[in-house]
Amino acid sequence: MYANGPLSTEARVVVGRSTDAADYQDVPRPVAVMPKTYAAGMHLARHFHPRAQLLYATAGLMMAFAEDGTWVVPEGHALWIPPRLPHAVATHGAVSMCSAYIDPASARSFPASCRVIAVSRLLASALTALAEEPVLYAVDGRGGHLAALVLDEIGRAPATPLALPLPRDPRLRRVCLGLIEDPASKADLDAWAERAGASRRTLTRGFRAETGLSFGDWRARARVIRALALTAEGRPPRVVATAVGYRSAQALRTTVARVLGPERPPWGDAAG
Repeated sequence: MYANGPLSTEARVVVGRSTDAADYQDVPRPVAVMPKTYAAGMHLARHFHPRAQLLYATAGLMMAFAEDGTWVVPEGHALWIPPRLPHAVATHGAVSMCSAYIDPASARSFPASCRVIAVSRLLASALTALAEEPVLYAVDGRGGHLAALVLDEIGRAPATPLALPLPRDPRLRRVCLGLIEDPASKADLDAWAERAGASRRTLTRGFRAETGLSFGDWRARARVIRALALTAEGRPPRVVATAVGYRSAQALRTTVARVLGPERPPWGDAAG
């Protein structure tokens, strides 16, 4: 379960730099950066790192799963993962990524839970430059300055809505897992309440209290996140829309704009 878990037997070195996460956990530097590529359909089983991790998608799309939620990480975004938090990762399409492993002492002011952040151009450039420095860079030199910049940019980065918080109530959790498994389900709130063995009122209040979202908003976000994954796998827009419960790609686009904001969605124009 530690570090890269069962996949740690992959090739360890690319261009002289290890691609095994375990090799970056005890580096005596505040930030240690590891670039890596994965083929489509890779699944990294549940594992954890002693250090915090910034999982940055430089190309492609990843999904991460933990006890309290599911997160989608499209190109240009990164997932903040606190130290020692068990999580699993899957790729949809080929993925290039860059992980920054951060000493817990340097991460004390950062969130204690996962969140997806938008990666600024400055943060992206700093991570790329730090990956070109020696792993044991000079703390008072260029590497140290870049590491400090990475930490500052992480702290300033805005969170995005690319997350599905999971409730602890087993009835609500059952509903959420059902919606994740079948995002195209036409069952309404009353039908899901009956399946969960709870009243409509309990379900409505529970969703708000435990996830911060209404049932409808949570389901819409689940559909958008699944649409992102399917699009990254190369599925046609109409197929994606049908798979997540919409009659047309335009209907899905409307939901995407509502969930993620009116700005261009992370997968470009594929949904329309």
